[in-house]
Amino acid sequence: MNNAASQAHGPDRPATAGASGPPNQTLALAAMMFAVSMTFIDQTIVAIAAPDIIHELGLTSSQMQWVINSYLLTLAAFFAFGGRLSDIHGHRCVMLCGTLVFVIASALCGAVPTGDFAQAWLIGFRAIQGFGAALMFPAALAVVISVFPVERRGRALALFFGVSGALTAIGPLLGGWLTEWTWRAIFWINVPVAVIAIVLALLARIPETSNREPLDVPGTVLMAVGMGLTVLGLQQSASWGWDAVATWACIVVGLAVLAFFCRFELRRRHPLVKLQVFRDRAFAVDMLVLFSAMTAFVPVLFFASVYAQVSLSASPNQAALYLLYFFVGFALASQWGGRILDKRGARPALMTGAALGAVGFALWAARLTTLAMHDQWPYAAIAGAGIGFLLAPASTDAVNRSIGASYGEVTGITQTVRNFAASIGLAVFGTVLTHVTVNRVGETLVAEGMPRGPAHATAHHIAEAVTGNADARQPTGDGRAAELMRESMQAIRMDFAEANQWVFCSMAGALVLAFLCSLWHPGTRVTGDSGGAARPGEPAPRG
Repeated sequence: MNNAASQAHGPDRPATAGASGPPNQTLALAAMMFAVSMTFIDQTIVAIAAPDIIHELGLTSSQMQWVINSYLLTLAAFFAFGGRLSDIHGHRCVMLCGTLVFVIASALCGAVPTGDFAQAWLIGFRAIQGFGAALMFPAALAVVISVFPVERRGRALALFFGVSGALTAIGPLLGGWLTEWTWRAIFWINVPVAVIAIVLALLARIPETSNREPLDVPGTVLMAVGMGLTVLGLQQSASWGWDAVATWACIVVGLAVLAFFCRFELRRRHPLVKLQVFRDRAFAVDMLVLFSAMTAFVPVLFFASVYAQVSLSASPNQAALYLLYFFVGFALASQWGGRILDKRGARPALMTGAALGAVGFALWAARLTTLAMHDQWPYAAIAGAGIGFLLAPASTDAVNRSIGASYGEVTGITQTVRNFAASIGLAVFGTVLTHVTVNRVGETLVAEGMPRGPAHATAHHIAEAVTGNADARQPTGDGRAAELMRESMQAIRMDFAEANQWVFCSMAGALVLAFLCSLWHPGTRVTGDSGGAARPGEPAPRG
């Protein structure tokens, strides 16, 4: 995966562009940042529009979670494949192809028709969008590495990851503003960004490099099938039930396929993923901490956004501001975490971030039932700060310990772990939210006089049909059930808040697990002379 990234570290000079002249480094870096910015923004922007999408297309809450998760899952499953493909067919070519796939799928997501085909259309093209991102991102990283000489490569990568990662925070704000016009615009906004990226890439005279190693197609299939089945079982457990054979069959078979994938890769001469790097204890801990933290990081954006629009009756813009508190803490702590890493190594940053995040999520969960945004913002900021403290140090420490000093190979592993963890988190927490919401709302309706059987069925319908601003979207109809629901809306809003408490407490538990993993970190620091990726004058990127 991204073997050219490894090769780029050999000679201390960038690749040449042949007769067309040397590459324009500024244009190349700008093009790659425009391209990957779409993948970062897309992880957060859809969460804000979720209630509006559910309302207009008639989707259920579980189907909406698949709209988000299909993107994350394909991005995780095919990221390593994208890196290897760019090695074989050229980084510029694969980056341009990935960008085209991404933006075409994005435009088609915005053009989804209403009716029976809406669910399959939107989930399908979101998956294709994730596949395009999986081609684009590793190829863009390899382009940056190839066009910059060693003495400037570290600063270029730091800018590449720093600016692109910071754009994650723009997603909710941009989503809130665009949703006020139409939720479809959250997908169409990628079109002009992609055009700019493609034009800049063509003007930059990026050299085309390739490495004719075989492509590990069986490994790609095994990874995709294993991840897909595992997430399918976890997410559909809310509908199928934990006592269903299909639920456990998907989970067990998915995990078995992933275990077989690991054994298969260790025996391959040209594997899709070089799993030997996990023999480094510090790297293994970095990945465990990243996995635990990422089960909360991306999912919290979806659950907090829907909570704000359902329980707080917030507009999309207000929900975006609600999430902004989280990102303020995240952005500030990211800087402190990087300084701690430079001075004391990864272990203190990981421990501090995990502990702070666990406390922040726990306190945030406790305040969700106040149904007041101003009571929650300090704890949202603390939770964000915890994630910010550990995310960059864990990623950077992992890259510093890469095999053969390759940014590309280890970034491929970290990005796969991060996106798969986010997909798992969304599936598990979505199941928790649906289960608790059904129980809480069912008890509320029973207390209002509805028989237990119909109350449970109605509660399940409500849990699957959350459509945002509860004050503006009252249940319609003339029957007794509709009348009871209208009379119980305030209580139902509280029920949904209480269900989210379970989700946020579970996220706090994930950060507790990250803290326990961080204790196992050896605490050693990687310097330019210790064999890692960071060399004098070439700091590894943060993020």
